[in-house]
Amino acid sequence: MEIRNIAIIAHVDHGKTTITDALLRQTGVLEAGVSMDSNALELERGITIYSKNASIPYKGTKINLVDTPGHADFGSEVERVLRAIDSVLLVVDAQEGPMPQTRFVLKKSLELGLKPIVVINKIDKPAADPARAEEEVLELFLELGATNEQSDFPVVYAIGKQGIAKLKLEDDSKDLTPLLETILESVKAVAPGEKEKKIARLQPFNLGYDNFLGRLAIARVYEGVFRTGDAVFVKKPDGDARSGKITKMFSFRGLNRIETDEAEAGDIVVVAGLPDIYIGETITNDASAEPLPAIAIDDPTITLDFLVNNSPFAGREGKFVTSRQIRERLDRELEINVGLKVDFASGDLFKVSGRGEVHIAILLENMRREGYEMQVSQPQVIFHEENGKKLEPFEEVIVDVPSEYQGAIIERLGTRKFVMKDLKVHDNQVRLIFEGPTRGLLGYRNQFVLDTRGEGIISSRVVGFFPYAGEIRKRAVGSMISMASGKALGYSLWNLQERGVLYINPATEVYEGMVIGNTSKGEEMSVNPTKNKNLTNVRSSGTDEAINLIPPYQLTIERGLEVMAEDEYLEITPSSVRLRKQQLTEIDRSRSRR
Repeated sequence: MEIRNIAIIAHVDHGKTTITDALLRQTGVLEAGVSMDSNALELERGITIYSKNASIPYKGTKINLVDTPGHADFGSEVERVLRAIDSVLLVVDAQEGPMPQTRFVLKKSLELGLKPIVVINKIDKPAADPARAEEEVLELFLELGATNEQSDFPVVYAIGKQGIAKLKLEDDSKDLTPLLETILESVKAVAPGEKEKKIARLQPFNLGYDNFLGRLAIARVYEGVFRTGDAVFVKKPDGDARSGKITKMFSFRGLNRIETDEAEAGDIVVVAGLPDIYIGETITNDASAEPLPAIAIDDPTITLDFLVNNSPFAGREGKFVTSRQIRERLDRELEINVGLKVDFASGDLFKVSGRGEVHIAILLENMRREGYEMQVSQPQVIFHEENGKKLEPFEEVIVDVPSEYQGAIIERLGTRKFVMKDLKVHDNQVRLIFEGPTRGLLGYRNQFVLDTRGEGIISSRVVGFFPYAGEIRKRAVGSMISMASGKALGYSLWNLQERGVLYINPATEVYEGMVIGNTSKGEEMSVNPTKNKNLTNVRSSGTDEAINLIPPYQLTIERGLEVMAEDEYLEITPSSVRLRKQQLTEIDRSRSRR
């Protein structure tokens, strides 16, 4: 059977998973109502976080599909997948055109010599302009230095939700057959000679875990044939080798793993029996075989501290609360999350570095759902030193907003050291392109929603490390800190809401040093949210005013990471997210400022 390996890549929310699900359903290997995005967080957020493997049979050919994340923070997932496939489906929204992550994933694909198939999706949108989107994609190819062969890409037009693909806009199509045919025509099958080689080599590009089988390697077989029970050698990129044995192998049919006794060149399989296998290592049947090139991953851009929760409410809600338990969980995460780095050198404090706030927030959300309790410090960007110069990560930001909000966005990002590179007007919509330091984006996304009344779209990608941009003053609000412990009362909150934005409801338990809101004037303020109304035996006309409370600003992990100050911790438990001062009492905070 011929094998084709393809990955679906795109900017977030351009329809990768929708098209993948439709392909699987059309070929009869996926039931209606089932999706590749099966993780609870993926379903809640509507984005792909983890890359997933599937395969579909079509005309005697096995097509291995890998669905990749579209968010820039999970770029490491995309990078390692691209090494294992033969071509990519580049999905582009017919209305939005190429976006920052489109550029990132396409650049990686072109560098690896892959020839993409371009899918212009969502052509049924009222504001869709497939011709303009296709032209912008071609411009992007040329800008990224694509070869003549890569620039001569096939184009398929699609309506992913309806499971329809067309080679021409005027074609009458009822399914995705045109896309499947394009895959067979454009993607080369593995040469028979690769399967016949005596030396067999495969390389893991992802990891998994099974309660019975232990650690699993999801790998591409590059040459030769592997069989269950084979004695193998695991080689690091530097040539160091250790021996092992393949105890079980699985191939894919649809989303299901099917046990197999043999895997040949070109196939993507799951290998069990190698408990210490790592991404990028080479598994071979010959001790003298050269290891495959290492899988390069971009460096993290932000870092923060993970600590044991020591607030007055510590241990109330969490199941795993000790430093040993947190350390073990981070150790397990490092096995499968190659974009993450953890420094364990500081005892009970763990310095965790990742690709962005969302990358870290997803890890924290998974941990809290598993029963972990901890606190984290404010995220900080990672600086590099090169030739005596201080460098920091810079990002390209693309903003799509109605024209009436462009002034506010330009002013706001300008104060955060961003420089506008381009401005494009289309009807009443404006596309603004900026470049500036990652520091300037930390804590901005929620403000962006307010600045654009929820009508704007912002996306970004890391473009590299550049000279330090200077000091950035971002925080225009201060913290409203509880000076008492107890239950917050409606009467107190009613008086406090005039001074800023509250994070809590009435009857919420608070403690001294807990941040219950922010102040509009930018200064810290100690308040008593537990204070009740003074009772007297004298009745007056203004005594019984109705208390109208504004709904509080609900803290999530991402919102907390954005609004917290440098001297604060974000307390995270299975059921609560709280902000607190590192020093809980006013006296301790005064001493620390000296």
